[in-house]
Amino acid sequence: MPGLHETIVRPLITEKSSAAFQNRGEYTFVVHPEANKSQIRDALAQLFGVTAIDIRTMQMRRREVTRGRIRGKTTRWKKAIVLLKDGDQLPVFEG
Repeated sequence: MPGLHETIVRPLITEKSSAAFQNRGEYTFVVHPEANKSQIRDALAQLFGVTAIDIRTMQMRRREVTRGRIRGKTTRWKKAIVLLKDGDQLPVFEG
């Protein structure tokens, strides 16, 4: 079971996640691969003081990459898409 500060690794800021934030108010995070939805909800409440209404998680698979002549595989990771209660917001995504 991951600890509180290990559960949420970092925010995931891409063009697609920024569009989801602008259109639907959804926040996207990289989370620990063994973290479940209740652990993510508790970590958000304790770290940022916000209430998560809906959490969707997905496992991102390993994939093969080639960098020059070296071939390898990326590590697997987990993504969480979080919808917060009306009025709650995170300072991480404000720009």
